[in-house]
Amino acid sequence: MTDAEGGGLDPGSAILLCEGLTQVYASGARELTVLKAITFGVAAGEFVAIVGPSGSGKSTLLGLLAGLDRPRSGRVVLDGQDLGALDEDRRASLRARKVGFVFQSFHLIPTLTARENVQVPLELVGEAARTRAEDLLGRVGLAGRGHHYPSQLSGGEQQRVALARAFVHRPLLLFADEPTGNLDSATGAAVIALMAELNEQFGTTLLLVTHDPALASRARRVIRIADGAIAADSAAA
Repeated sequence: MTDAEGGGLDPGSAILLCEGLTQVYASGARELTVLKAITFGVAAGEFVAIVGPSGSGKSTLLGLLAGLDRPRSGRVVLDGQDLGALDEDRRASLRARKVGFVFQSFHLIPTLTARENVQVPLELVGEAARTRAEDLLGRVGLAGRGHHYPSQLSGGEQQRVALARAFVHRPLLLFADEPTGNLDSATGAAVIALMAELNEQFGTTLLLVTHDPALASRARRVIRIADGAIAADSAAA
């Protein structure tokens, strides 16, 4: 891979590397090519936004980078692990230990309190949870709200709970798919600012998918996807 293809990044220093990612889906008797030979690397601690119009392949790309789906061709290497060489159980274990997720829909468990929702990733890997969960809730401005259920919280508060949950096990890499899509502009801006702050505090690598250029402007690098291919990469010049 050349420096331009990898965004000027030495592949050996990438915490996330994708090479030649192509994804094709069957549509009746036809095949639809959603992604075309996507190649780039992301260094530890980077804050990268992937932007493009609806239908450009952004969310499909995020699913492949996280190992939630397998590409038709190409490969993804996450913290030195080639995801294509791992079975589903090993990919799930890798995600549980090293990856966090924030989605447009908050995906909180309605029968658990805010604190219990934040504890879930830690309990999945057998770690003590309560103190760290309460600390993260405090960091996102929800100290004293840990006993509330999702239905008792506003949309912005629910997204902050989801953000605390994503960071609680101190992941190496956080994927965010349209994380402010269900929020008003002011609340969305506050959530993105909080993500940037947590990125600085913990050194977690952030990969944000959005169609909103104002949100993407908070990132330090922007990769633009159009028609399933990389149209521009602000780090590749």
